[in-house]
Parts: sequence; structure tokens; C-alpha cells
Amino acid sequence: MKRRRTFSDAAMATSLFGLALLLGAPCQAESAEEDDVDFAALQADAKRSFEEGVTPFVNNYCTKCHGNRRSKGGLNFEAALKSPGGTASSQQWRQALANVKAHDMPPDDEDKQPTDDERQKFQDWVGKIKFLSPKDPGLFVIRRLTKVEYGNTLHDLFDVDPDVADELPDEVFGEGYLNNLSPLQSEQFIGIANEVLERILAPDGTPPTEVQKRLFGEMPAPGADLRAAAKDVARSLARNAYRRPPSEGEVDVLLQVFDLARENDLAYPAALRLMLKAVLVSPQFLFITPAVEVEPGRKIVPLDDYQLASRLSYLLWSSMPDAELSALADSGKLHESANLNAQVKRMLQHEHSSALYDGFGAQWLRLGDLQRKTFDPDKFPQMTGEMRQSMVDEARLFFESIVRENQSVVRFVDSDYTFLNGTLATLYGLEETVTGSEMRKVTLTDANRGGILGMPGVLATTSFPNRTSPVKRGVWVLEQVLGQHVPPPPANVPALEKQNPTEVANLTLRQRTELHQTNATCANCHKILDPIGFGLENFDAIGRWREQDDTGGAIDAVGELPGGEHFTAPRELKAIIAARESDLARNLTEKLLAFALCRPLEGYDEIVVDHMMEKIAQDGYRMQTLISEVVTSYPFTHRRIQE
Repeated sequence: MKRRRTFSDAAMATSLFGLALLLGAPCQAESAEEDDVDFAALQADAKRSFEEGVTPFVNNYCTKCHGNRRSKGGLNFEAALKSPGGTASSQQWRQALANVKAHDMPPDDEDKQPTDDERQKFQDWVGKIKFLSPKDPGLFVIRRLTKVEYGNTLHDLFDVDPDVADELPDEVFGEGYLNNLSPLQSEQFIGIANEVLERILAPDGTPPTEVQKRLFGEMPAPGADLRAAAKDVARSLARNAYRRPPSEGEVDVLLQVFDLARENDLAYPAALRLMLKAVLVSPQFLFITPAVEVEPGRKIVPLDDYQLASRLSYLLWSSMPDAELSALADSGKLHESANLNAQVKRMLQHEHSSALYDGFGAQWLRLGDLQRKTFDPDKFPQMTGEMRQSMVDEARLFFESIVRENQSVVRFVDSDYTFLNGTLATLYGLEETVTGSEMRKVTLTDANRGGILGMPGVLATTSFPNRTSPVKRGVWVLEQVLGQHVPPPPANVPALEKQNPTEVANLTLRQRTELHQTNATCANCHKILDPIGFGLENFDAIGRWREQDDTGGAIDAVGELPGGEHFTAPRELKAIIAARESDLARNLTEKLLAFALCRPLEGYDEIVVDHMMEKIAQDGYRMQTLISEVVTSYPFTHRRIQE
């Protein structure tokens, strides 16, 4: 007698993951690319500059320690010299550029030192290396939904509370996402799928819920073909959950689950329930996957409209495309520039666009760890959970206002308003005028405040638990605001707390920090970092204004930036940085593009950003234009086919 097939949750999930991973691929045909004469000329000039400038410079001053099989500090230029435009070389050139610009390399104890003119020419030459990269949208990441995205998607599909996903661990973000799935995570997703089904479907033998009717339709009439009805349900479920039309193979996988349930004597509604569960644990639901097959031999193709819709929706809303976006994908017209730009504007005005801060903004400002950051409770008893949440809310509301009102990126640095409640107002000295727990927009009259540089959340994040850190604040401004690469500190440099107590007993924090500049190894970086941090020393470790530091010494906020620009207070430092609007906009553009692509920028991306910046500058560096340029960019709308 034929043995009846049986199954368990784990077995079903394992088989479904295996079957579904064999299915699916993108994309529509790409129009033939025309030869770009200008780009070819730039490539030729870059090649000549590299051979005549970069190679001799590296051979003269670098390869003694970073070549010929020597990799001091883990850096070796042999491969980069052979393939300067290669993906793997990008990070090496960025590190070399930062070190040469900061006079960190060659080390001061080397006899051979380049002149300032040679250093400048090297920087100019390295700036052309981007043209040696082939036109390529870069590595395409088919990634898994994040915890937040997963919860939001379940909410939009079934109207369940996003907290159903709370048991999943939080992700650790860089410029991308994990794209794997461990056995433990598979079990967690199965458990969450069970919980969702319990919330939305009626128990056996009871009238169906409204959600159940919407998902499964009416019960087929007696004698009807149940498998045919189930196939229609499978196609509908998959279209919504996969965010694209399913392939016939994907529908067949779901029908196999239905068949298996029926063979095990499950009633029609129970078999549909199991089929829906299969949808919720499938890679097509958990990952953002392409819709159509790629012609053999294609190396680079445009994203299909369904994948473009998902990429856009998860960037701006951290959830699945809505009906309007899906309809445009169905029509095949979403990729048209006018439609794509219109959707960006529409979506940014929607309340769901607050997700752009939660996904990108908090990562950019590095406020993600503020809730868990330790502060000395004796020195800073104000750092309660309520205060920390208020700091985060201020940053979120400020970010959202600049995006939705389409303000210039300069407003991130130089603004005359913020958002406060009674708790946070105490740090601003406005507790008499701002009371209550509700956050509201507040006009600021103190020019030292306003913008992210004077925001308590940022100032607290860039401090130590018991004091400020001019160095951390300087690094934060250079990297997060101006987009400069700061080399890591050399080994064996003592922290301020480890300095000789007798020698530093009568020194202010500024004087103790400046001792780093007496160390030749540290001086070049600290002469750039420290003045910026000193310019913010009027703010204590949680962002309160002060005139004296912890030693009782007067705050000295005087500083000078490279190029000879002087400042004496935070408001003057803000004005100097705000004037560098092109640097501010480019940094934000690069960071948002990297976030949107789920990978670090490299090679041809730099050329793409150059073109984006021309259009962003023409519109006064406004945020919605910046976001639209990211969404319509070549690497966002195309993908490389992995061989």
C-alpha cells in the first residue's frame, strides 16, 4: 500500500526554502548603450595621469612599506597598481588619499618626503582614477527584509500590529544588509507566521473573518474544483506577498503544499491556511526578489518595474508598495522618469515616510545606540529613558521637516528652529516657555543652537559617559557631515584618562587634548580634528550650554579650519560648515545612495554622484531633489547579473 506523505513545520519550511530558491530571476531587456565619447576621453586622460603621476608617486614614497610583498598596516598597493579602477582598489585609494592629505604618510621619520606640490598633484591624480572604472551599477544585493520592514509588511498585508515581529533580533547596520537566513531565523519566521495566522484567521468550524474572506474569497460551491479554486487563491496571495506576479513555478510550489494538506485529510480552509503559511516563510516573501527572467548573455539590465517599486517603497517607507505604486508597476510605466519622480514626491508627503529617518537618518546621525549608551548617573541624572527618547524624537522630527518641506541640506547645519518638549527644553534652558510631554516646533533665538551640531542627541552620542570628547565630535563632523575619511588612530596612543595625573592636574580638557599634537604620529590628524571638537566644547556631554569645563577652566572654543577659516564660538563654526553646501550635499548624497544600494560606493558610483550633484546644485541642494536623484540614478535602477 502506498504510504501517505506526512509533514512537520520544519520539514515544510526546509522544502519550501529549497524549492523557492530555485525559482525566480529578473529582468527586462536594456536598450543598447551608445558610445560615450566624453567618457572615453576622460578614461584616456585618467589612464595617462595614473601612469605619469600616481604610479611614480606610489613607487617613490609608498611601496617600501606597502608593496613588494610588504603590507605594513595591512595595506599593499601591488594589486591596486595593476588594476587601479577595480572594485577592490577603491578602498585602498581612499585610504591613501586620506593619509597623504593629512600628511600621515609617508611617516615623518622617512627620509624621502613629497613636497606639498607633489601631495596636491597626487590628490588630483587619484581623483581621476574613478574614470578607469567600467560603467557598472555594482554588486546587486538580493536582500532579506529587516525586522522593521518585515513587521511593517505584515501590517500592510494583514492589518496585524508590527510588534508581531518583536522577537526577531535587531540588525547591525553598515551600508548594507544581511542576505542570509540561519536555521534559527527560519524557526523564528515559522513561529511568527503561526502567530499571524492565529490573529487573522478564524478557528476551524467558525465563520471566517473579514481578512480571511479578503484573502481566500468565498467557499467554493459543492462539487466545484477545489484545486482550481486554490490555484486562484495561491496566485492572489503570492502577488501581494511577493510584491510582484508569481511565476507558474512559484504557484505550483504553493499548490504542492495545498495537495499535501488535502492528502492528510485537511479541509479546504485548513489547506488554504497551510498554503498561506508557506507564502509567509518563503524566500520570495522574506527577500526582495526580481520578477522576470533575464535573457542569456546579458550582464547589466534595468530593474523590472516590480523590483523597482519594492526598492523604492522599502527605501522611503520601510514597507511594501501600496496600491498606486503597484498599479504603476503593473502598467510597466513606473521606470519612466516623470512617474518615478512623481512617486517620490507623493511618498515623501505620506506619514509612512517617517521610516526614512528610522532607516537612514538615525544611521547617518549615529543615534541608533543612544538608548543603550551609558552615562555617569551621578554627573548626568537627567539621562533618563524619557530624556533619551526626547532626544531621538527631536532628531526625527527635524529630519522629517527638512525632507517634507523640501528645504536645502544646509538647514541640517544652520537652522533657527527645532522640536522640543518640557523634558528636552531643560537642556536648552527653555523650561519656562516649553512645558508638557508633547513635542512641538520651537523657534530658536540663540545662533549657537539650531541644526544637528547643537542637538543634544548628537552631542551626547559623541561624548564619553562622564565627559565630552573633542576628538569624537571632530571625527563625527568630518565623517558624518562633511564626508571626509579620517584614518584610524595609531596604536599605543594613551587615552586622556591614562595621562600622568601630576602632569595634567592643572590643565583644562582642551590643554590635555592638545598634548596629542606633541606626538608627531598624532599631530597631523589632531590639528584638523581637535579645532572642530573644541568649537563645540561649550556644550557639555549631554548638550547643555556651559562657560566652564569640568576642571573649572574657561571654555576656549577658538579654532581654525584648514584653509585659514577662524571661529570663536559654535555659531561661527556652524556658519563656516554651512557655507560648504556642496560638500554637505555630496556627503548626504553618497551616504543615502550607499544606504539605498545596500553596499559601499565604489568605482563608477563616483562618476554617477558627480552627475547627480550637478542637478542637485541647480535646485539649491534641496532634499527632495537629492532623494529623487538617488532613486532615478543608474545604480539604483539597474543591476549586474551575477555569473
